[in-house]
Amino acid sequence: MSNKLDVLRKSLLLPLFALLSIVSAPALADEVDALINTIMAERHIPGLQLAVVRDGKIIKQASYGVSNIQDQVPVSDKTVFPINSMTKAFTGVALVQLAEQGHLSLDDPIGKHLPDLPKDWQAMKIKHLMAHTAGLPSILSGHWVDLIVRGNPDAAWEKVQTLPLQFEENTQFRYNQTGYVIIGKILDKYVPNGFPTFITNKQLKPLNMSLTADAGFDYLERPIPNQARQYFYNGQTGQYRNFYGEFSYMMRTAAGMSSTATELAHYLIALQSGKLVNDLDLLWTPVTLKDGKTRGFNDRENGYAMGWQVVGRDQHRAISASGGDATTMITYPDDNLSIVVLTNLIGTGLPTTFVDRIAALYIDDFEV
Repeated sequence: MSNKLDVLRKSLLLPLFALLSIVSAPALADEVDALINTIMAERHIPGLQLAVVRDGKIIKQASYGVSNIQDQVPVSDKTVFPINSMTKAFTGVALVQLAEQGHLSLDDPIGKHLPDLPKDWQAMKIKHLMAHTAGLPSILSGHWVDLIVRGNPDAAWEKVQTLPLQFEENTQFRYNQTGYVIIGKILDKYVPNGFPTFITNKQLKPLNMSLTADAGFDYLERPIPNQARQYFYNGQTGQYRNFYGEFSYMMRTAAGMSSTATELAHYLIALQSGKLVNDLDLLWTPVTLKDGKTRGFNDRENGYAMGWQVVGRDQHRAISASGGDATTMITYPDDNLSIVVLTNLIGTGLPTTFVDRIAALYIDDFEV
């Protein structure tokens, strides 16, 4: 008799559980949408794309606001957003791919591959360039994309090689694009047709990231279909202004790509399933400084790996790649959750500061 009752209970409960799951999914979706709309209003974000991955599957995709203020073009799932320094993540994957093919080691001194570099640069390790701990002088003038010799990449490269180091190798963290220029020169030495073609052929096309591949690495120099415009927002005047700049070829290991939240979500899924590299630890382990500690942008992003930022903490550790203070893709490996947030607000969109709030809606014990 008890067995029959158990069967009866299960037959009644299963449809109830199914109904609850159907009801809870839209409720959660509404909660996420409400949070995003609130954040966009608070931060004056014109347009945003979102993708959420759980257990290797995309469970939410959404578009909000406008991609172009001037013409009031709505963001759609086809809108491609400039991802700025998130490009570094693809460069890191390319470097690990070459390491796994035996062309180089991340511990190699850069002089092994580029013997014509300045003498005091020769012994620097590849991984320290990737993690911004090498102490190299900066090839940028201090403004967003201005080279130290404005408008002349070759002259800027020549000049930076004459400047003194900023600090002893691997004793500090200081965000620096010069190392990525050198990484690009190393990549070009071992890949046919240059690193953009290598990344396109070995990462984007195998994953059917067609919108990302078509956008290329030079979005500031030519019109890209369905591309979001980027803006700054002046809180004092309440006005937006256009962002404009150019990335010369040598800077494109550091910035220049465009993508969609959905394609980046597929990228994270493929990366974690071993389709791009075999050793994620090689890609995502932060560099340890000589004092035994890791460093990053702040107390939250407290480590830096091969083009990826590391959020080291006791619970819900995370790995992210971000760009322009406008975009981020982040994975919480212990929670089987990944989130991509793309905005077109440079400098103050800062999805790295609110992405945990989105994650907390999907992770029960996540307190933000």
